[in-house]
Amino acid sequence: MPTQLDQDIDRFTSAVTAPGQMFELTTAMRANTEMPAFKNAPPSLAHYFAHFCNEKKDELFLVDGDLRLTFGEVYAAAVHVAHGLATKQGVKKGDRVGIAARNSANWMIAYMGTLMAGGCATLLNGWWTGEELAYGINLCDCSLVLADAQRAARMDGETISAKIVTIGHGKPSEGLSDIWAEGDTASRMLGELKPSDLATILYTSGSTGNPKGAYSDHLGVVSGTMNYVCQTAMILQILTERNEAPSVQPSALVAVPLFHVTGEIPLFLQSFALGRKLVLMPKWDAEEALRLLDKEKITYFVGVPLMSYELATHPNRDDYDLSECKSFAAGGSPRPPEHVTKIKNAFPEGNPLLGYGLTETNAVGCGNLNENYLAKPGSTGMPSKPLVDLAILDDDGNKLDTGKVGEVCIRSIANFIGYWRNEEATEAAFTKDAYFRTGDLGYLDEDDYLFIVDRKKDIIIRGGENIACIEVEEAIYAHPDVAECSVFGLPDERLGEVPAAVYLPVRGKTLEKDDLREYLAEHIAGFKVPQYLWIAEDTLPRLGTQKVDKRTLKARYEKEVASG
Repeated sequence: MPTQLDQDIDRFTSAVTAPGQMFELTTAMRANTEMPAFKNAPPSLAHYFAHFCNEKKDELFLVDGDLRLTFGEVYAAAVHVAHGLATKQGVKKGDRVGIAARNSANWMIAYMGTLMAGGCATLLNGWWTGEELAYGINLCDCSLVLADAQRAARMDGETISAKIVTIGHGKPSEGLSDIWAEGDTASRMLGELKPSDLATILYTSGSTGNPKGAYSDHLGVVSGTMNYVCQTAMILQILTERNEAPSVQPSALVAVPLFHVTGEIPLFLQSFALGRKLVLMPKWDAEEALRLLDKEKITYFVGVPLMSYELATHPNRDDYDLSECKSFAAGGSPRPPEHVTKIKNAFPEGNPLLGYGLTETNAVGCGNLNENYLAKPGSTGMPSKPLVDLAILDDDGNKLDTGKVGEVCIRSIANFIGYWRNEEATEAAFTKDAYFRTGDLGYLDEDDYLFIVDRKKDIIIRGGENIACIEVEEAIYAHPDVAECSVFGLPDERLGEVPAAVYLPVRGKTLEKDDLREYLAEHIAGFKVPQYLWIAEDTLPRLGTQKVDKRTLKARYEKEVASG
């Protein structure tokens, strides 16, 4: 049965998408398929920035340590970066510009300036090793990489096709001095950029080894962003009707990496339209987060599930006033159902939320909100209105009935275009009807709520970071003393899952666990290095296909970990 919240969302969806309204719907073609689209959406992210930064120009936007910048000041800085990229660094329309830096105001300004110069913002994982950064840069043919000192140092000695320009943090005109110039590139580009132009590349780890570069046009990223704005506008109207809306400027804590889609779209890009203040913290610390939530009167918190749970269970939680924070959202991985009520009990004036989306869907998918989430804590929610068409399909692309488990597939105008230089993977990612295959297995209940039950892809999700098992296996196999190995995820109360591996040394060789860990740390990011390692005494068990029987291994070692 539809809840009161469902009915309210339906009512406001109809109102805000009606003719003449900001979110009026039309249709557009994508992959030879007609889909809903926003009639009044800006044609590009550059237009989106220009409009909303002008509308909100005097309002506070970014708080980065002692730095406090308004929307107008941030836009003016991005205008300088756009011209500096074009005139000092030769960036042309469509050029891939890599960004490899920690979260900061200057990361955001570099992202904006890249798009306003007509470039494609290529978001490199800031936790990667130099080897991994070089792979991502070369894969997507970046002509330029903007890297802070720490990431630039990691890339020393790597073979990289792009020019690397070091950027700093702090005052934009100083930290971005090598890409800073006075000029009209940004205004001229407003006359050139179209919805079909290349906008972003984000990296995604599937089941096939090295990360892939998922590229999107401006139509996709703007649509994904506007879908979030539309949902947030509806929720704010509902909270206002209930006298539960925040009484201060909308604001959010930036505690997730901006190079991931959750940080990029629902957190960063959505904030322009909402006039939302963003408060950055360079490294996660639960008590520091509580302090900032109180000091800055934060109204919205989003992170991996672990983060809001740590806030709710922190021993000093009651020392801080979090009454203005109305939403404690999670994304990136499932939130254990028992955490939902704990969060609500800890923050009675706020509500837990859960979002489900992917890099390839530009973050849109499903959402489970407020009292509906409390009623169905095991669900990732209903398809996000008004753009998302979600279906449960079998291997042949046929829709399955309510309650039947199949692959979760998402179709919307916000979906990415494809994987850079990988047509085979792109073709495999979509059905003939333009649904993106998520690789997750789930079912829809009678109320159209999605429940995810398993994973089709061989990946581990550690605290919101996707890890391809085969990528870690390939790194282990690269060690000359390894004969066989298998990598799998094991449950972890704090992070959801952690990587684990069992390996068999080459006959006559001895390879200690610490030596293997040290070797792996040189080649793959720290979060990918197995937390648990076991040395096998004999050949690993095999299936009839002669593949390693990963399920049996996982069950065996999961019991071993559980028994201590």
